Formats: sequence, C-alpha cells, structure tokens
Amino acid sequence: MIRVLLLPAFLLLTAAFIPSSPDLGTAEAACRAGEAGPALMIEVVGLKDHTGRLKIEVYPGTEEDFLADDNKLVMAGKLFRRIDVPVPPEHDPHICVRLPAPGRVAVSVLHDRDSNHRFNWQHDGAGFSNNPHLGYSKPRAETVSFYAGPRVTPVRVVMNYRVGLLSFGPIEPRR
Repeated sequence: MIRVLLLPAFLLLTAAFIPSSPDLGTAEAACRAGEAGPALMIEVVGLKDHTGRLKIEVYPGTEEDFLADDNKLVMAGKLFRRIDVPVPPEHDPHICVRLPAPGRVAVSVLHDRDSNHRFNWQHDGAGFSNNPHLGYSKPRAETVSFYAGPRVTPVRVVMNYRVGLLSFGPIEPRR
C-alpha cells in the first residue's frame, strides 16, 4: 500500500528535476506524407536572411501554458510540439507540424540566425500566430491563440527583428 502511494510522489518529484531537452516534442511534431489528422502548415514570412535555424513551437492556447517550460508541459501531458530545422531556402518556407487533436493552440517561431540556441533580440527574429504587434514582453495567449481544426490548418507567421535602436517589428521588404 505504501509503495502505491509513494510511486506518484516519486514521479512528481523526479519530474521537477528532469532537465528540459531540445528534443522534447520533436518526434511527435514531424508530419508524415499522406498522414490524415490535425496538423498546422506554418508559412514563415519576412525572414531577414536564410542563415541559421528556425525553431517552431506549438503550445496550448491558454495564458498558463503559452511559452511555459516545455519539460513541465510534457510531464503534465499537455500539448507541446517543436520543429528545429536549418532555415529552408524557399523565400517564404512552409513547415508542417503534427498535432495530437484539434483544439486551441498558439505558435511561436524563432529565427536563430547564428545557430547558438539562444535568443538575442538584437540579432535574432521572432514571430507568433495571429501576428501581434510585439513589444519587449511576450504577447498574451488570447492574442496569439487560434483553433486548429481536424485537418491541416494554415498559419501565416510574420517574422519580427530589431528595427532601429529600440523597436522590434517586421523588416521592410527589399526593393
């Protein structure tokens, strides 16, 4: 009886000490050819260049869970998906992310231009679903969340970079 009671407590305590991994959510996120079911087709628009890596993450569309620690989301059995790929050569790349079920989600896209796995607001780019105006804090989940349906849901994310000394926004298209 005591073992039965101690096991959940042990699992809960060890979950708090398991470090986050860049691999969390990646195996579940990859779309497969011809696979039916819910997915996002994310169009990444306005890349500054095609250097480095794109990291796309899908979170539950709630304030509590949006941009929460990936390890905590996975351990709680909540939605978390990650795609981390070299920036594709296409002008506006399309990247597919598989979902476990339809529902309210939020998407974050980071352009890690120097592939150092750290976000530098002076160098790297960021974008979110529904393309909110970005300041120097994260957007609210209600602003970036949307309903992902039972089939492929298209999502367009406009990238933002430092523009001028203190602003952060989409870059002007080159003429």
